[in-house]
Formats: sequence, C-alpha cells, structure tokens
Amino acid sequence: MILRVAIPTPLHRLFDYRPPLSGTLKPQVGCRVSVPFGQRKVIGIITALPEHSELPLDKLKPAHIILDAAPVLDGLQFYLARWAASYYAYPEGDALSQALPALLRKGEPAEFTHETLWRATPGASLDALSKSATRQRELLALLLRNPKGVSTDLLRVESLPVPLLKTLKDKALAETFIHHPTPLHADEREEGEILKEAPLTLNTEQHQALQNIAAGSGFNTLLLEGITGSGKTEVYLQAIQQVLKEGKQALILVPEIGLTPQTLARFKARFQVPVIALHSGLTDRQRLDAWLMAREGSARILIGTRSAIFTPMRYPGLIIVDEEHDQSFKQQDGFRYSARDLAVLRAKHEDIALVLGSATPSLESLHNALSGRYRHSLLTTRAGKAMPPAFELLDIRGETLNCGLSDSLTQRIETHLAQGTQILIFLNRRGFSPSLICHNCGAVNECTRCDARMTLHRSPPHMHCHHCDRQTPIPMRCNQCGSEDLRPSGAGTERTEDFLCHRFPKTPVLRIDRDSTARKNAMSQLMAQIHTGKPCIMIGTQMLAKGHHFPRVTLVAVLDADSGLFSADFRGMEKTAQLVLQVAGRAGRADHPGEVVMQTRHPDHPMLNALIRDGYGAFAASELQMRKAAGLPPFSFHALIRAEATRQGWAEGFLRDIREMMEEQLAAPSGSHWSGPFPSPMEKRAGLYRAQLLIQSRQRSDLHQLLMRILTFLIQHKARNKVRWSIDVDPLDSY
Repeated sequence: MILRVAIPTPLHRLFDYRPPLSGTLKPQVGCRVSVPFGQRKVIGIITALPEHSELPLDKLKPAHIILDAAPVLDGLQFYLARWAASYYAYPEGDALSQALPALLRKGEPAEFTHETLWRATPGASLDALSKSATRQRELLALLLRNPKGVSTDLLRVESLPVPLLKTLKDKALAETFIHHPTPLHADEREEGEILKEAPLTLNTEQHQALQNIAAGSGFNTLLLEGITGSGKTEVYLQAIQQVLKEGKQALILVPEIGLTPQTLARFKARFQVPVIALHSGLTDRQRLDAWLMAREGSARILIGTRSAIFTPMRYPGLIIVDEEHDQSFKQQDGFRYSARDLAVLRAKHEDIALVLGSATPSLESLHNALSGRYRHSLLTTRAGKAMPPAFELLDIRGETLNCGLSDSLTQRIETHLAQGTQILIFLNRRGFSPSLICHNCGAVNECTRCDARMTLHRSPPHMHCHHCDRQTPIPMRCNQCGSEDLRPSGAGTERTEDFLCHRFPKTPVLRIDRDSTARKNAMSQLMAQIHTGKPCIMIGTQMLAKGHHFPRVTLVAVLDADSGLFSADFRGMEKTAQLVLQVAGRAGRADHPGEVVMQTRHPDHPMLNALIRDGYGAFAASELQMRKAAGLPPFSFHALIRAEATRQGWAEGFLRDIREMMEEQLAAPSGSHWSGPFPSPMEKRAGLYRAQLLIQSRQRSDLHQLLMRILTFLIQHKARNKVRWSIDVDPLDSY
C-alpha cells in the first residue's frame, strides 16, 4: 500500500509515502498523517491509497504516524476542498488544510477539551466534617449538589476556597476525574419546544418566499431580493424553524465578524437550540470545539464568516448566505475561493436548499435568477409600518465644506437631533486626512513602499499607509523643500468626527471604522450604546453599511456619493450602487420616517438619478445589458494571472514570457483570448512591483482548460523563484 498525501505547500502536486513502521491505526482516505518533508515534520491529508507509485518503493520515505482512527474530513468536505483547489487553480494540500480548524492542522486530536472536574466521593457526607469546618462543609455541599462534577472556575465564581479541595481529597471526601464532553446527536435529543419566542406574522411576499425555499425537496437555490428593512431575516428564521423540526442543521454565512454577534443574539433569542459562531475572532480551541459540535450534530444552527462554508454538518438541512453580494465572501489573497459560489456547490452536493439574500444582489446572482437557474423572490415593502426613506442629491459644487460637510447638511443634522433621533454619516475614508501636503511646494507625503499617499491619523498621531500597513511619525517639515507649512488635505472619519464633536458638543459622536473597533469588544460596546435609542451621531466607513438594524436613525448622509462613479474597474458602478443603497437602507427602519442626503458634484449623473428614481432593479437591468454588449461577466468568464517581484519589470517580463508560450503552444478556443501583461492599477505595493495578465473566455470549461495548460508554464518557468505568481479565477477587483 502507498499513502498519497496532500501536504500544505505551494507545490501543485501530491506526495507518496510508505505506511508508518509503527502504530495501530489503519490508513484511510481523509485521515491526517504526520510525514517527513525535507527537514521538517508536517501534517498532511491522505487523498488515495494506490498500490503503486511512480517512484521506486525504496525511494519512498515512511510516514511517521497515522493521526486519526476515522477520516477527519468527511466525504463532503473532502470533495468541496478538492473541487475548490481544482477550480481556483490552487495547491490541493493547502486547500485541504484550510478546510480544517487550526489545531487540527497542527496535529492536535479531533476531540473536545478534556477538563479536570471535582466531585464528592461515593458515600461522602457532611457528617464526616465537624460543624466548625464551615468552609469545608460549604465546599462539600456544593460537590454533593453537583454529582456530574464542578470545575475550579465555578468554585471561584461561588467564592469558595479552591485550596480546600486538597483537604477534602485527603479526607477521601472529594476526587478528581477527566470530563470528556460528548454532545448529543440531533436524533438523540429529547423532543421539546424549539422556539423561545413566537415568530412574527409574515406578509404575502414573505410567505411566498418561505414557500419557495421549501418548494419540493432537495436542492433548490432561491435568490431572496428584498429592500432594506423588508424582513428578510424573519424569512430566514421561519425557514430555519422548519429545518429544525425535521432534526436537521442550518448554516448561515455573514460577510463580517462584526455582524456575527448581532446575528447570533437574534437567533438565540428566537430558538432554544444550540447556536454556535464560527469566525476568525475565536481562539483556536473555541473554533475546534464549535467545529466538532457541528460535525457531531449537536450544534443545530451555525453562524460564521467565509471559512465556515467548509464546516461539516452531520444533518445538513439549509444554507443561507446573507448579504450575498458582499465582496468579503471572496478571499482576496492565497486561496481565492468564493464562499457564496461554494455554497451553491455544497447545497447541490448535499441536496438541500440554499438561500442567497440581499437588497442589492450581485449581477451574477441576478443573472442566474433571471435566466431561470435560481428561483427568485422579491420583497418590495418594508416590514411593519416603516416607509422607504426619501432620497435627495445635494449639489455641493462651489460650496465650501467643513471637514467634508456642507452647511446645508449640517443644518439637517441639527434638525434631526432636535427631534431626538439618530444620525448616520457615511464616509469611506479612515483616518484624519487622506493626505498631508506641503503648502509651499505642493509635495505630498507618500509611502516609500507603495504607489500611494500616506494617511494622516490623529489618534494616535502618525502617518499610515492603508495598503502595506507602514506607519511613520508625522513629519515636521517637507522632505522636498524643507518648509514646515504642512497641511492636511481632505477629510477622513477622524477629522469629520472632530468637527461634529465641536459643532454638537452635547451629542455623543461615535466613530465606527477599523481603527475604533480594533480593541476586543469595542464594536459590541458601540452597538450597545446605539441601541439604547438615545440621540447620537454615527460617523463611519462601510462597516456601517452591512446588515445593521438602527431603528432610531432618521437621517443618513453620504458625504462623497461620487466615489466609484468614474472607476476604471467595470464593476465600479455596481459596487457604488450597492454601497449607496445599503447605507441608505439604515434610515427610517421603524416608526420614524427617514431621509437620505447624498452630497455630490454630479447631481445629473444618470446612475445616481436612476437609483433614486427607479431603484436597484432598473439599474441592474441596464448594467446587465451593457455587460452583455461588452462581453463582460456574467456573460463571459475571467481569470487574472498576477505576478509580483522585488524589481520593476521582472513581473511584467515573467508574464510576457508566459503569454509568448501561450501564443506559441496553445490554440485558444473560439471566444477565448488574453490581454496584457500590464502593470497593476497600483504597480508598487509593499515594496513589490506587480503586473497581471487577463484571460477571458465565453465558456467556463474553455477557461479552465486554458488555465490547466498555463499552470504548467508557470510551474516550469525558469524565473519562477524570482517572481511570486498566483491565479485569481472570477476576480472581483482589478488588483
């Protein structure tokens, strides 16, 4: 027998080993194995057990040890990770490894935490202690009340003296034991009430959407397109309720960690079944325990970010991808998979329903719905008495702005605060100012490692490149002319926050961006303050645009509605429309009417006016027509070959060689072609010079046939050690 092992390396190949010389566990496909790799010991996954190898048997090294008695990757996970590795042209070993929690990648056993607990010994009695031993009697009484065991943490909470446990043990009144958690499986649970609170009454559109989710049995993909505040979450909750009644599990994907606590609280309030979170904010131990609970079937509802798509479920019943349009579902480096697209594959493989929910669906999902590949449900009215907000394009041409705000907008803020409601200011620029400029010669403080300007931050004071994370002190003088007259140019969230604090000193101003929420629990504390309902002004980036429910917000102000209108990226208009409408959707979500004010220097721009007048559906239909005429996704399929090197020209030269090989040795299928190589839009980033080569095809199968051949060229190129390259299939940005 030969062990064919996938090892987490950048190499696009598998490795053969002989079985270990010792150990009792039988090798199985999907089990982890410890093997020698060069001078290291690594953890790999067995992918096959062939009888023969391309290498002579005596050239193969023996594996160290088999780590699992049963496959740690179930059939679905194994299939999903290997398929993703093939589709996204990524090394199989790395893909399989990333489908596992971090502790399993390190070789830890696939077991729950073994905890040492204390309990009373058989026959122990309070009569064995004198009445004067008050603390010992209290401690023993607690042990007698909890025959299943007590942890030392619980004793500390109860303010009982932990050292006295040894005294009780010496008197043979207490003992320790190892607790092995073994969660009940879904089919072993006692039947009981699933709900903690009654579901809300659905309107006609919501009821129809719920019926579409449950239509028939087996695989079924529904695009649930509902305007913000239309009650998509209530549809999710009632769909999950039906799944739970059948003893099955539900997986909900959300785009950001910041949304996980909010979603978790909402689901825990509705259901009295185990609900667990899966995201990168957990410790390695917490993540493994949650993963095991999902695999065992005791966790009935799983809520997680992108990587949770690889989490096993013993009783799969439903997958929901909330805010399915969000780019966070596509990993932007390394293993560049799309969790949303893998959710479609997983639901089909497990023969279960999938719901893709959004107020502003991606054009790919919308195209699939319009062409009949997905079911399509529309929610066009807000839940309850809430009315859609009123939109206004505020022309700021010729106006002097105070830290990004016009006088007219400042007056609107004052009016809404006087009514006792809340304000949301959206500005997608962190820091105090986007740049620091010399007033004498006009020189801009730039990053030495990127083709980008350094952003000025005031808390704490420093210059920060948001592309490579380089940080420097604020310069005292211009490095071009020596002038000390350096001035901030433009406004970021910090500068706008300062202005609002001075303009409205009696109103709390809450800044919500990556800097202000970096500390643990900072985001939840800010959200708790907002949800008190007291008047406040929120100023933040796109973190505020995603799925939050702010019932007291009556004014949403977009300070720079023009960003993205003239992007070179063909997806720029789609991204801008989605962001504007998602932010706008935070206004007027309860009994208070809302308004949305968008500051713009292009009040006649057709896209902005179409969004306000006709809504997202009309914009999307128009954009799809333009994409079809231009042969752009979703009517064609793209892949970017990216390269980066320490010297300018190396990456571009490497890709030029690849293109010449393609032209010499490959006959491009009809409808397929390549463009470039050309420098990336930001050529220099983090000290590396970058270039890219675009591959386009009308058929997905043709694109992947090309990529497999191109991958061979990339692996064999003589400059592969000087240039770092990657393949991005279905890219969402132009890098």
